Amino acid sequence: MLLTLLLAAAAPSPISAARIREDVRVLSSDAFAGRGPGEAGEARTIEYLAKAFGAAGLQPGGTGGGWYQDVPLVRMDRLPGATMALKLGGAILPLTPGKDASLALRNPGQTVLADAPLVFAGYGVVDAGLGWNAYEGVDMRGKVAVVLANDPDFEAPQDLGFEGRRMAYAGRVGVKFEAAAKAGAVAVLVIHEDAAASYPFLQLASGDALPGFVMAPAAPSSLQLTGWLRGDVAARLLAAQGLNLAALKLRARAPAFRAFALEGAALSASGSVKATPVVSHNVIARLAGAARPDEIVLYGAHWDANGVNGPDATGDAIRNGAVDNATGTAELLEVARAFAAGPRPARSIVFAAWTAEEKGLLGSEYYAAHPLFALERTAAVINLDPHVVLPAARDIELVGGERTPLESILTSAAAGAGLRVDPEPHPEAGWYFRSDHFSFAKRGVPALSFRAGRDLVQGGTVAGTRIVDAYNARRYHQPSDAFDPRWTFAGTAQEAGVAFETGRRVGNATAWPGWNAGIAYGVIRAASAAMRR
Repeated sequence: MLLTLLLAAAAPSPISAARIREDVRVLSSDAFAGRGPGEAGEARTIEYLAKAFGAAGLQPGGTGGGWYQDVPLVRMDRLPGATMALKLGGAILPLTPGKDASLALRNPGQTVLADAPLVFAGYGVVDAGLGWNAYEGVDMRGKVAVVLANDPDFEAPQDLGFEGRRMAYAGRVGVKFEAAAKAGAVAVLVIHEDAAASYPFLQLASGDALPGFVMAPAAPSSLQLTGWLRGDVAARLLAAQGLNLAALKLRARAPAFRAFALEGAALSASGSVKATPVVSHNVIARLAGAARPDEIVLYGAHWDANGVNGPDATGDAIRNGAVDNATGTAELLEVARAFAAGPRPARSIVFAAWTAEEKGLLGSEYYAAHPLFALERTAAVINLDPHVVLPAARDIELVGGERTPLESILTSAAAGAGLRVDPEPHPEAGWYFRSDHFSFAKRGVPALSFRAGRDLVQGGTVAGTRIVDAYNARRYHQPSDAFDPRWTFAGTAQEAGVAFETGRRVGNATAWPGWNAGIAYGVIRAASAAMRR
């Protein structure tokens, strides 16, 4: 028995950093043209993934016995010539889209907004359960909501009932857009601050001209446009009203806060959108379970980046997405190889490479709404969306923790690899809502998302944080997110190894993971309990 234990302890990891490295190098090369959904790089990308899954020994898991699931989308290209301007009393302040503000036109064809009055709506939160409604009793018809980023707990000295430092779902900009639209607003402008948004304005500016995507058929939106105001532009707007941001934040941190007019301030904007139907694709592979093949453990990673759009200062227009998310996609392939090469788990293991995550989690959202394997019998979703390629570390960072008992399995699997599990260092960024696992969590399927940690073996958290901060400031979603031959992928292999072992344990278990007490997704999961008996 001792010899068996020693041999098991000395067994090499089934995960190869070298194979991950090669997949990242290929997928993020210019030949794949930034892996934009519906663009030239998609066909090459999904073919590469299907061949890799097949070569590993997996079976197709897509529609009709193939590798793919069609995802019908509509691409929304803003045509050149869009304009924006703020009226501040008697003065006109022209805004250049992609420099002073970002501009997303929400409907096909031409949009014209003329002197739409501005209303400051605080954090733009509507949550009946907590007693917050920024728009109650306010006529928002034909008006533009100006909102703060994040939620009322952000930067507050005490807990206001949301989730403390961790961003609540109500703090997501998409949720603010929905609340403003329901109140009757025709547009929403978000005041940008680096900390509240969790990314610099550079990311918004450089991505301003990127196409948007929506699910097909494209339903008309009551919101005509949405956008972000650069911090100093927002400061000028508020100063014209005799207001300042710090004081407004204090006012907005009360449930009784109500939106109020910014007198004499208005927005004019015009522009046109070309709408093009696009069929993109999820790539689905399956390894049948040895004992209970109708029970599923689902691994996912998004294959898309941001394609060929918006050249940077060097003229490079290809957003290669080497980290985001060629690295997660390469991990997905490597975990699939590890499962295919070893003993079959009792449950089936399904691997999904999602399209259009960067456009709003659209590929995973489409699958979750049209599942190829029953969500009620999907035991767990494990998401692979690393944020940075790091050297070997001492830890794994858990995104959005304290939600599901799956986290204890993750912790045990990490400990077996000599790693601890730490909470994410910046929960105010709201990462739990920003990647593909959330499409499943909100439907009740227990879901995990985690990343290689930044407490590096060489240099500790100081060195790891330096790498992460540099990536966030200069490379995230930029053409400069390109393959670096100096990367060792040691931390990436650790992450993939923990992901493999976590899924292996869930795949061989008989119990069905659930949600912690008080987590709303548990109510949804409980409604389908009979299908798991």
